[in-house]
Amino acid sequence: MSSFEELGLSNWLLQQCKSVGFLTPTAIQAHCILPILQGRDCLGCAKTGSGKTAAFALPILQKISMDPYGIFCLVLTPTRELAYQIADQFRVLGKPIGLRDSVIVGGMDMMKQSLDLAKTPHIVIATPGRLADHIRSTDTFTLKKIKFLVLDEADHLLEKSFSDDLAVIFDALSQQRQTLLFSATLTDALQELQRLANRKPFFFQMTSSVATVEELEQRYVIMPAKVKECYLVHLLQHLHNAESKSIIIFTPTCRNCQVLSQLLTRLEFPCAALHSLLSQRVRLASLAKFKSQQVKILVATDVGCRGLDIPTVQVVINFNVPSSPKAYIHRVGRTARAGRHGLAVTLITQYDVDRIHAIEASINTKLTEYEVDETEVHKLIDEVMITKREIEIRLNEASFGESRRANKRKQQLIRGTLPPAKKK
Repeated sequence: MSSFEELGLSNWLLQQCKSVGFLTPTAIQAHCILPILQGRDCLGCAKTGSGKTAAFALPILQKISMDPYGIFCLVLTPTRELAYQIADQFRVLGKPIGLRDSVIVGGMDMMKQSLDLAKTPHIVIATPGRLADHIRSTDTFTLKKIKFLVLDEADHLLEKSFSDDLAVIFDALSQQRQTLLFSATLTDALQELQRLANRKPFFFQMTSSVATVEELEQRYVIMPAKVKECYLVHLLQHLHNAESKSIIIFTPTCRNCQVLSQLLTRLEFPCAALHSLLSQRVRLASLAKFKSQQVKILVATDVGCRGLDIPTVQVVINFNVPSSPKAYIHRVGRTARAGRHGLAVTLITQYDVDRIHAIEASINTKLTEYEVDETEVHKLIDEVMITKREIEIRLNEASFGESRRANKRKQQLIRGTLPPAKKK
Protein backbone atom coordinates (compact mmCIF):
# COMPACT_ATOMS: atom_id res chain seq x y z
CA MET A 1 0.00 0.00 0.00
CA SER A 2 1.44 3.34 -1.04
CA SER A 3 -1.02 5.63 0.78
CA PHE A 4 -3.19 5.71 3.90
CA GLU A 5 -6.26 6.13 1.67
CA GLU A 6 -5.78 2.57 0.38
CA LEU A 7 -5.80 1.12 3.92
CA GLY A 8 -9.48 1.80 4.51
CA LEU A 9 -9.09 4.60 7.08
CA SER A 10 -11.88 7.12 7.63
CA ASN A 11 -11.56 10.65 6.25
CA TRP A 12 -11.13 12.17 9.69
CA LEU A 13 -8.19 9.87 10.40
CA LEU A 14 -6.65 10.66 7.01
CA GLN A 15 -6.81 14.35 7.93
CA GLN A 16 -5.20 13.65 11.30
CA CYS A 17 -2.40 11.70 9.61
CA LYS A 18 -1.67 14.65 7.34
CA SER A 19 -1.76 17.12 10.22
CA VAL A 20 0.92 15.18 12.16
CA GLY A 21 3.11 14.55 9.11
CA PHE A 22 2.14 10.93 8.35
CA LEU A 23 2.20 11.19 4.56
CA THR A 24 2.84 7.59 3.48
CA PRO A 25 2.51 4.43 5.57
CA THR A 26 5.62 2.62 6.74
CA ALA A 27 5.97 -1.09 5.95
CA ILE A 28 4.46 -2.28 9.22
CA GLN A 29 1.57 0.18 8.91
CA ALA A 30 0.90 -0.82 5.30
CA HIS A 31 0.77 -4.52 6.20
CA CYS A 32 -0.98 -4.46 9.60
CA ILE A 33 -3.66 -1.74 9.55
CA LEU A 34 -6.03 -3.45 7.11
CA PRO A 35 -5.98 -6.91 8.83
CA ILE A 36 -6.66 -5.20 12.19
CA LEU A 37 -9.60 -3.32 10.66
CA GLN A 38 -10.85 -6.67 9.33
CA GLY A 39 -10.97 -8.02 12.89
CA ARG A 40 -7.89 -10.25 12.87
CA ASP A 41 -5.39 -10.69 15.68
CA CYS A 42 -1.98 -9.38 14.68
CA LEU A 43 1.68 -9.97 15.49
CA GLY A 44 3.94 -7.26 14.08
CA CYS A 45 7.73 -7.23 14.26
CA ALA A 46 9.78 -4.40 12.74
CA LYS A 47 12.90 -2.37 13.45
CA THR A 48 12.86 0.42 16.01
CA GLY A 49 11.58 3.71 14.60
CA SER A 50 9.36 2.04 12.00
CA GLY A 51 5.99 3.40 13.15
CA LYS A 52 4.63 0.48 15.19
CA THR A 53 2.51 2.64 17.53
CA ALA A 54 0.53 4.18 14.68
CA ALA A 55 0.12 0.72 13.13
CA PHE A 56 -2.18 -0.26 16.01
CA ALA A 57 -3.41 3.19 17.12
CA LEU A 58 -5.00 4.15 13.78
CA PRO A 59 -7.26 1.09 13.32
CA ILE A 60 -8.23 1.10 17.02
CA LEU A 61 -9.24 4.76 16.81
CA GLN A 62 -11.36 4.04 13.74
CA LYS A 63 -13.19 1.25 15.59
CA ILE A 64 -13.73 3.49 18.64
CA SER A 65 -15.20 6.26 16.48
CA MET A 66 -17.84 3.80 15.19
CA ASP A 67 -18.95 2.53 18.61
CA PRO A 68 -17.45 4.45 21.55
CA TYR A 69 -18.20 2.92 24.94
CA GLY A 70 -16.53 2.12 28.26
CA ILE A 71 -13.01 0.78 28.32
CA PHE A 72 -12.64 -0.16 24.65
CA CYS A 73 -8.91 -0.90 24.49
CA LEU A 74 -6.13 -1.89 26.91
CA VAL A 75 -2.52 -1.23 25.94
CA LEU A 76 0.17 -2.90 28.08
CA THR A 77 3.77 -1.74 27.95
CA PRO A 78 6.84 -2.58 30.06
CA THR A 79 7.92 0.96 31.02
CA ARG A 80 6.20 4.01 32.43
CA GLU A 81 7.83 6.40 29.98
CA LEU A 82 6.64 4.38 27.00
CA ALA A 83 3.09 4.33 28.43
CA TYR A 84 2.98 8.13 28.49
CA GLN A 85 4.41 8.32 24.98
CA ILE A 86 1.77 5.93 23.59
CA ALA A 87 -0.94 7.96 25.35
CA ASP A 88 0.36 11.14 23.70
CA GLN A 89 0.10 9.56 20.25
CA PHE A 90 -3.45 8.34 20.89
CA ARG A 91 -4.44 11.82 22.11
CA VAL A 92 -3.04 13.59 19.06
CA LEU A 93 -4.60 11.20 16.55
CA GLY A 94 -7.88 10.85 18.47
CA LYS A 95 -8.50 14.51 19.23
CA PRO A 96 -11.40 14.97 16.74
CA ILE A 97 -13.50 12.27 18.44
CA GLY A 98 -12.95 13.49 22.00
CA LEU A 99 -10.91 10.45 22.97
CA ARG A 100 -10.59 9.82 26.71
CA ASP A 101 -7.57 7.91 28.00
CA SER A 102 -6.04 6.93 31.33
CA VAL A 103 -2.39 6.12 32.03
CA ILE A 104 -2.00 3.58 34.85
CA VAL A 105 1.63 3.24 35.94
CA GLY A 106 3.58 2.93 39.16
CA GLY A 107 4.94 5.94 41.00
CA MET A 108 1.70 7.94 40.70
CA ASP A 109 -1.26 8.40 43.04
CA MET A 110 -3.23 5.13 43.12
CA MET A 111 -6.46 6.69 44.40
CA LYS A 112 -6.54 9.19 41.54
CA GLN A 113 -5.92 6.36 39.10
CA SER A 114 -8.85 4.41 40.59
CA LEU A 115 -11.12 7.40 40.06
CA ASP A 116 -9.90 7.73 36.46
CA LEU A 117 -10.63 4.05 35.78
CA ALA A 118 -14.11 4.38 37.30
CA LYS A 119 -14.88 7.05 34.68
CA THR A 120 -14.43 4.35 31.98
CA PRO A 121 -11.98 5.99 29.56
CA HIS A 122 -11.92 4.67 25.98
CA ILE A 123 -8.22 3.68 26.22
CA VAL A 124 -6.23 2.44 29.21
CA ILE A 125 -2.44 2.44 28.78
CA ALA A 126 -0.77 0.62 31.65
CA THR A 127 2.27 -1.15 33.01
CA PRO A 128 1.35 -4.68 34.17
CA GLY A 129 2.35 -4.32 37.83
CA ARG A 130 0.22 -1.28 38.62
CA LEU A 131 -2.82 -2.46 36.62
CA ALA A 132 -2.69 -5.85 38.37
CA ASP A 133 -2.64 -4.02 41.72
CA HIS A 134 -5.85 -2.18 40.76
CA ILE A 135 -7.55 -5.39 39.65
CA ARG A 136 -6.67 -7.08 42.93
CA SER A 137 -7.76 -4.17 45.14
CA THR A 138 -10.90 -2.67 43.55
CA ASP A 139 -14.07 -3.55 41.68
CA THR A 140 -14.92 -0.05 40.44
CA PHE A 141 -14.06 -0.87 36.81
CA THR A 142 -14.23 -3.85 34.47
CA LEU A 143 -12.16 -5.05 31.54
CA LYS A 144 -14.68 -7.70 30.50
CA LYS A 145 -15.98 -5.66 27.57
CA ILE A 146 -12.75 -4.54 25.94
CA LYS A 147 -12.43 -5.09 22.19
CA PHE A 148 -8.65 -4.69 21.90
CA LEU A 149 -5.66 -5.87 23.93
CA VAL A 150 -2.32 -4.50 22.75
CA LEU A 151 1.06 -5.72 24.03
CA ASP A 152 3.67 -3.19 22.96
CA GLU A 153 7.29 -4.35 23.30
CA ALA A 154 5.65 -7.77 23.56
CA ASP A 155 8.93 -9.71 23.71
CA HIS A 156 9.79 -7.98 27.00
CA LEU A 157 6.27 -8.27 28.45
CA LEU A 158 6.29 -12.03 27.84
CA GLU A 159 9.40 -12.50 29.97
CA LYS A 160 9.07 -14.30 33.31
CA SER A 161 9.30 -11.11 35.42
CA PHE A 162 5.85 -10.00 34.20
CA SER A 163 4.15 -13.41 34.23
CA ASP A 164 2.33 -13.17 37.60
CA ASP A 165 0.87 -9.73 36.85
CA LEU A 166 -0.11 -10.71 33.30
CA ALA A 167 -1.94 -13.77 34.65
CA VAL A 168 -4.07 -11.52 36.88
CA ILE A 169 -4.80 -9.16 33.97
CA PHE A 170 -5.64 -11.88 31.44
CA ASP A 171 -8.11 -13.44 33.90
CA ALA A 172 -9.94 -10.10 34.04
CA LEU A 173 -10.21 -9.62 30.27
CA SER A 174 -12.92 -10.38 27.74
CA GLN A 175 -12.24 -13.48 25.66
CA GLN A 176 -14.00 -11.88 22.67
CA ARG A 177 -11.23 -9.44 21.92
CA GLN A 178 -8.63 -8.74 19.26
CA THR A 179 -5.09 -9.25 20.50
CA LEU A 180 -2.29 -7.23 18.92
CA LEU A 181 1.37 -7.81 19.71
CA PHE A 182 4.15 -5.53 18.47
CA SER A 183 7.90 -5.62 19.01
CA ALA A 184 11.23 -4.66 17.46
CA THR A 185 12.76 -8.05 18.22
CA LEU A 186 11.29 -11.49 17.57
CA THR A 187 11.74 -14.01 20.39
CA ASP A 188 10.87 -17.65 20.96
CA ALA A 189 7.94 -16.54 23.12
CA LEU A 190 6.40 -14.59 20.23
CA GLN A 191 6.98 -17.43 17.80
CA GLU A 192 5.36 -19.90 20.20
CA LEU A 193 2.39 -17.57 20.67
CA GLN A 194 1.96 -17.36 16.92
CA ARG A 195 1.90 -21.16 16.68
CA LEU A 196 -0.59 -21.64 19.52
CA ALA A 197 -2.97 -18.75 18.75
CA ASN A 198 -6.49 -20.04 18.17
CA ARG A 199 -7.55 -17.28 15.82
CA LYS A 200 -4.63 -17.71 13.39
CA PRO A 201 -3.37 -14.14 13.68
CA PHE A 202 -1.96 -12.12 10.84
CA PHE A 203 1.81 -12.12 11.20
CA PHE A 204 4.17 -9.56 9.71
CA GLN A 205 7.91 -9.49 10.20
CA MET A 206 9.96 -6.85 8.48
CA THR A 207 12.66 -8.92 6.75
CA SER A 208 16.20 -7.61 6.62
CA SER A 209 19.66 -9.14 6.83
CA VAL A 210 20.66 -6.31 9.17
CA ALA A 211 18.83 -5.80 12.49
CA THR A 212 19.55 -2.05 12.69
CA VAL A 213 18.61 0.67 10.22
CA GLU A 214 20.94 1.70 7.39
CA GLU A 215 21.01 5.33 8.55
CA LEU A 216 22.71 4.33 11.82
CA GLU A 217 26.50 4.68 11.99
CA GLN A 218 27.82 2.20 14.59
CA ARG A 219 31.22 2.78 16.19
CA TYR A 220 33.24 1.71 19.25
CA VAL A 221 35.98 3.16 21.45
CA ILE A 222 38.30 0.73 23.27
CA MET A 223 39.83 1.77 26.60
CA PRO A 224 41.03 0.60 30.03
CA ALA A 225 38.09 -0.14 32.36
CA LYS A 226 39.29 2.14 35.17
CA VAL A 227 39.15 5.38 33.16
CA LYS A 228 35.93 4.97 31.14
CA GLU A 229 34.53 8.23 32.52
CA CYS A 230 37.54 10.12 31.12
CA TYR A 231 36.96 8.73 27.65
CA LEU A 232 33.25 9.56 27.93
CA VAL A 233 34.00 13.19 28.84
CA HIS A 234 36.47 13.47 25.96
CA LEU A 235 33.87 12.03 23.60
CA LEU A 236 31.28 14.53 24.81
CA GLN A 237 33.69 17.42 24.40
CA HIS A 238 33.91 16.49 20.75
CA LEU A 239 30.29 15.54 20.05
CA HIS A 240 28.45 17.94 22.32
CA ASN A 241 30.50 21.10 21.92
CA ALA A 242 31.14 20.72 18.19
CA GLU A 243 27.53 20.74 17.00
CA SER A 244 25.57 20.64 20.27
CA LYS A 245 24.02 17.29 19.41
CA SER A 246 21.25 15.68 21.46
CA ILE A 247 22.76 12.63 23.16
CA ILE A 248 21.46 9.70 25.22
CA ILE A 249 24.03 7.90 27.39
CA PHE A 250 22.96 4.42 28.51
CA THR A 251 24.36 3.06 31.77
CA PRO A 252 24.04 -0.35 33.49
CA THR A 253 22.69 0.62 36.95
CA CYS A 254 20.74 3.33 38.77
CA ARG A 255 23.80 4.23 40.83
CA ASN A 256 26.01 4.48 37.78
CA CYS A 257 23.39 6.68 36.11
CA GLN A 258 23.22 8.99 39.13
CA VAL A 259 27.01 9.24 39.40
CA LEU A 260 27.46 10.00 35.70
CA SER A 261 24.70 12.61 35.57
CA GLN A 262 26.14 14.46 38.57
CA LEU A 263 29.68 14.12 37.22
CA LEU A 264 28.75 15.58 33.84
CA THR A 265 26.81 18.42 35.45
CA ARG A 266 29.83 19.27 37.62
CA LEU A 267 31.99 19.28 34.47
CA GLU A 268 29.62 21.76 32.77
CA PHE A 269 27.68 19.33 30.62
CA PRO A 270 24.08 20.11 31.65
CA CYS A 271 22.12 16.85 31.62
CA ALA A 272 19.10 15.04 32.99
CA ALA A 273 18.95 11.59 34.62
CA LEU A 274 16.42 8.83 34.02
CA HIS A 275 16.39 5.75 36.24
CA SER A 276 13.96 3.77 38.38
CA LEU A 277 15.08 5.15 41.76
CA LEU A 278 13.80 8.60 40.78
CA SER A 279 10.17 9.47 41.47
CA GLN A 280 7.85 9.30 38.48
CA ARG A 281 7.41 13.07 38.48
CA VAL A 282 11.19 13.59 38.33
CA ARG A 283 11.46 11.01 35.52
CA LEU A 284 8.79 12.80 33.50
CA ALA A 285 10.45 16.16 34.18
CA SER A 286 13.81 14.81 33.00
CA LEU A 287 12.26 13.57 29.76
CA ALA A 288 10.45 16.88 29.27
CA LYS A 289 13.70 18.84 29.67
CA PHE A 290 15.44 16.61 27.17
CA LYS A 291 12.61 16.59 24.63
CA SER A 292 12.34 20.39 24.78
CA GLN A 293 16.16 20.62 24.49
CA GLN A 294 16.58 22.54 27.73
CA VAL A 295 19.36 19.99 28.20
CA LYS A 296 21.03 18.16 25.32
CA ILE A 297 22.22 15.11 27.28
CA LEU A 298 20.09 12.41 28.92
CA VAL A 299 21.82 9.80 31.11
CA ALA A 300 19.57 6.75 31.40
CA THR A 301 19.40 3.14 32.45
CA ASP A 302 17.55 0.68 30.23
CA VAL A 303 14.19 2.09 31.38
CA GLY A 304 14.77 4.49 28.48
CA CYS A 305 15.86 2.00 25.86
CA ARG A 306 12.50 0.70 24.63
CA GLY A 307 10.10 2.51 22.38
CA LEU A 308 10.90 6.12 23.30
CA ASP A 309 10.56 8.26 20.20
CA ILE A 310 12.52 11.52 20.54
CA PRO A 311 13.23 12.75 16.99
CA THR A 312 16.03 15.12 18.05
CA VAL A 313 18.32 12.33 19.34
CA GLN A 314 21.39 12.26 17.10
CA VAL A 315 23.79 10.18 19.21
CA VAL A 316 23.51 7.16 21.51
CA ILE A 317 26.50 6.30 23.72
CA ASN A 318 26.63 2.91 25.42
CA PHE A 319 28.68 3.51 28.56
CA ASN A 320 28.62 -0.26 29.03
CA VAL A 321 28.28 -3.02 26.45
CA PRO A 322 24.66 -4.23 26.74
CA SER A 323 24.10 -7.68 28.22
CA SER A 324 22.48 -9.03 25.06
CA PRO A 325 22.27 -8.19 21.34
CA LYS A 326 18.54 -7.54 21.82
CA ALA A 327 19.27 -4.87 24.44
CA TYR A 328 21.84 -3.30 22.09
CA ILE A 329 19.29 -3.13 19.25
CA HIS A 330 16.75 -1.37 21.47
CA ARG A 331 19.31 1.10 22.85
CA VAL A 332 20.75 2.22 19.52
CA GLY A 333 17.22 2.36 18.12
CA ARG A 334 16.68 5.62 20.04
CA THR A 335 18.49 7.40 17.20
CA ALA A 336 18.34 7.18 13.39
CA ARG A 337 14.55 7.05 13.55
CA ALA A 338 12.11 7.64 10.69
CA GLY A 339 14.85 7.89 8.05
CA ARG A 340 17.14 10.28 9.95
CA HIS A 341 20.88 9.76 10.34
CA GLY A 342 22.24 8.74 13.73
CA LEU A 343 25.45 7.71 15.49
CA ALA A 344 25.89 4.98 18.13
CA VAL A 345 29.18 4.73 20.03
CA THR A 346 29.88 1.86 22.43
CA LEU A 347 32.62 2.11 25.07
CA ILE A 348 34.54 -1.17 25.15
CA THR A 349 37.05 -2.46 27.68
CA GLN A 350 39.30 -5.50 27.61
CA TYR A 351 36.49 -7.53 29.22
CA ASP A 352 33.88 -6.85 26.51
CA VAL A 353 35.37 -8.38 23.36
CA ASP A 354 33.25 -11.56 23.34
CA ARG A 355 30.07 -9.61 24.02
CA ILE A 356 30.77 -7.22 21.14
CA HIS A 357 31.42 -10.12 18.77
CA ALA A 358 28.05 -11.61 19.76
CA ILE A 359 26.32 -8.29 19.03
CA GLU A 360 28.03 -7.96 15.65
CA ALA A 361 27.01 -11.49 14.71
CA SER A 362 23.42 -10.86 15.75
CA ILE A 363 22.97 -7.57 13.87
CA ASN A 364 25.11 -8.72 10.91
CA THR A 365 27.12 -5.51 11.05
CA LYS A 366 30.74 -4.80 12.02
CA LEU A 367 31.30 -1.86 14.34
CA THR A 368 34.14 0.45 13.30
CA GLU A 369 36.54 2.25 15.62
CA TYR A 370 35.92 5.84 16.63
CA GLU A 371 39.28 7.60 16.86
CA VAL A 372 40.04 9.53 20.05
CA ASP A 373 43.02 11.65 21.07
CA GLU A 374 44.68 9.69 23.89
CA THR A 375 46.78 12.70 24.91
CA GLU A 376 43.65 14.80 25.50
CA VAL A 377 42.06 11.96 27.45
CA HIS A 378 45.06 11.74 29.80
CA LYS A 379 44.74 15.45 30.59
CA LEU A 380 41.24 14.78 31.99
CA ILE A 381 42.13 11.95 34.36
CA ASP A 382 42.86 13.90 37.55
CA GLU A 383 39.83 16.21 37.36
CA VAL A 384 37.35 13.52 36.31
CA MET A 385 38.42 10.83 38.77
CA ILE A 386 38.61 13.21 41.76
CA THR A 387 35.16 14.61 40.97
CA LYS A 388 33.74 11.11 40.56
CA ARG A 389 35.14 10.04 43.93
CA GLU A 390 33.59 13.08 45.67
CA ILE A 391 30.18 12.26 44.17
CA GLU A 392 30.38 8.61 45.23
CA ILE A 393 31.24 9.60 48.81
CA ARG A 394 28.19 11.89 48.95
CA LEU A 395 25.91 9.19 47.58
CA ASN A 396 27.20 6.78 50.21
CA GLU A 397 26.56 9.35 52.93
CA ALA A 398 23.01 9.83 51.60
CA SER A 399 22.45 6.01 51.60
CA PHE A 400 21.57 6.12 47.90
CA GLY A 401 19.53 3.07 46.91
CA GLU A 402 19.12 1.84 50.50
CA SER A 403 15.31 2.06 50.42
CA ARG A 404 15.17 -0.23 47.38
CA ARG A 405 17.42 -2.80 49.04
CA ALA A 406 15.26 -2.72 52.17
CA ASN A 407 12.08 -3.15 50.12
CA LYS A 408 13.61 -6.05 48.17
CA ARG A 409 14.54 -7.73 51.45
CA LYS A 410 10.98 -7.21 52.73
CA GLN A 411 9.48 -8.80 49.62
CA GLN A 412 11.87 -11.77 49.88
CA LEU A 413 10.82 -12.21 53.50
CA ILE A 414 7.12 -12.18 52.55
CA ARG A 415 7.66 -14.75 49.79
CA GLY A 416 9.98 -16.89 51.90
CA THR A 417 12.86 -16.48 49.45
CA LEU A 418 15.21 -14.54 51.71
CA PRO A 419 18.68 -16.10 51.35
CA PRO A 420 20.28 -17.39 54.55
CA ALA A 421 22.65 -15.08 56.39
CA LYS A 422 26.32 -15.64 55.67
CA LYS A 423 28.22 -17.36 58.45
CA LYS A 424 30.93 -15.24 60.03
